[in-house]
Amino acid sequence: MKDSKIETVRKAMLSACIKLADLGFLAGVGGNLAVRIDSELMAVTPSATDYYTMKPEDLCILQIKDLKMVDGTKQPTTESGVHASFFSLRPEIQVSLHTHQPLASAVSLLGLDMDIESQEGKKNIGNFVRIVSYAPSGTSFLVKAFRKRIIKETNAYLLRNHGLVCGAMTLEQAIANVKLLEKEAARFLKTRIEKNPDLSYMPKEMKTQLVEAL
Repeated sequence: MKDSKIETVRKAMLSACIKLADLGFLAGVGGNLAVRIDSELMAVTPSATDYYTMKPEDLCILQIKDLKMVDGTKQPTTESGVHASFFSLRPEIQVSLHTHQPLASAVSLLGLDMDIESQEGKKNIGNFVRIVSYAPSGTSFLVKAFRKRIIKETNAYLLRNHGLVCGAMTLEQAIANVKLLEKEAARFLKTRIEKNPDLSYMPKEMKTQLVEAL
């Protein structure tokens, strides 16, 4: 499909994926990214493809309403339904990013909403991050669980035992948001450890990560 807007989106997504992989937020073939093209189409990263070898044509163009693929050389991410739900229920959101970043993923194991403390975070994400009940990755059950939790007041969601989904208006803001959320996750975990002696068994490596992220 030769369309200047689509090609521009694809190139921008490739650049963003490399930045996120360098940060360790998209590791190997884990995590995925979607960008709204217009009211009907979105571009998503392909399934099981290394971010450092990905090509523009590998990025899949799907219809938001039914996930029908209209262009691309590979199979779209299995989390396409999650991204489509975000775009459908939050029409102002232009970017949907799913990461497996270490500390936010650790918070997802707790099954709790996470409060946001920084003013920058409150401005771009909201006052809290909502937890989404567990469902297997890439299934309609996860899509349904995610849709139930989407609200206007927050742009970020923790998938129980899985990772993070964050929405933004631009790719640059999406990257800034997940970096900020990793710091918020470090603060959240550190506070819980300090208040709960039963968590003192946490491995030294995890404690080091918390200190470095703050």
